[in-house]
Amino acid sequence: MRGIFFKENFWSTDITSTIGYDTLLQHMNDGRKNCKEFEEFLKERAAIEERYGKDLVNLCKKKPCGQTEINTLKRSLDGFKQQIDNIGQGHIQLAVTLREEAKRMEEFRERQRAERKRIETAMDNIHKQRQLQYKRTVDSRKAYEQRCREKDEAETNVSRCNKNNMNQKQQDKIYAKLAHSKVMAEDADKTYQQNIIQLDKVREDWQKEHITACMFFENQEWDRINYYRNAVWTHVNQLSQQCVTIDGMCEEVRRALEGCSIEKDIEHFTEGHRTGDKPPAPIPYENFYNNQRSTTPVIRRGPLQTPSTASDDNAYASVGDFNVYQ
Repeated sequence: MRGIFFKENFWSTDITSTIGYDTLLQHMNDGRKNCKEFEEFLKERAAIEERYGKDLVNLCKKKPCGQTEINTLKRSLDGFKQQIDNIGQGHIQLAVTLREEAKRMEEFRERQRAERKRIETAMDNIHKQRQLQYKRTVDSRKAYEQRCREKDEAETNVSRCNKNNMNQKQQDKIYAKLAHSKVMAEDADKTYQQNIIQLDKVREDWQKEHITACMFFENQEWDRINYYRNAVWTHVNQLSQQCVTIDGMCEEVRRALEGCSIEKDIEHFTEGHRTGDKPPAPIPYENFYNNQRSTTPVIRRGPLQTPSTASDDNAYASVGDFNVYQ
């Protein structure tokens, strides 16, 4: 149960003062400004989310990520890029949601401003009436006091006239002035009283309008604080939901990576790109000189013949076509 109300705490003993109303009005304008600041905050956050989301989407489109991988790891990386793209799309969608929230905040702020305009107009009018009637009352009081002083002065002159010997013409003039001053004083008194009554009526009307304005401002402040609080609450809930969504996408990537088999990927690559199962034979050492001999032609001779002696020359012996000197 509330125990403090605007209508009980924003008064002033000075009938011409507007300090209570001015304080409330300034607070309401500050509240409107604060709503505007949160609205701008949401718009800036939306721009950040949109820019970040588009950067992620473009990253997935333009930058390769393991484009030559094969088999299970390739499927995992494809899923990874898809989820990053989904995360980017999620940020873009969050930007749209934040702009919608900012629009709702703007509509709420402008609706309160329009509703408050009616109260402000009424209060401005009653303040002007009060100020004008107060001025009339003060002026009539000054006139009344002046007429009373003039009447007192005339009565004093009459008393002096009775004590002094004055001719009839002077006495008539003094008595006429007294009579006139009494009439003027009575008229001034009547005008002053009428202005006091009218001022009191204006004061009562102003107090009623002031109470109405205080109650209206208080209700608006309740609505504003409640709406502002709920708007921030909704905003952080949206951010939390975004984190949950992103974590779900990351979980999909983790599941895809769990399905990645190192053994299967190696087998898949080996079976698809094998070049043979036999290594080359050892390379033997080759001696340079052995290589030279092997390049010279070899002439094979047959068995030697038995030497024979010519009958006409005992100094020579011949073998085949060769002659040997003895």
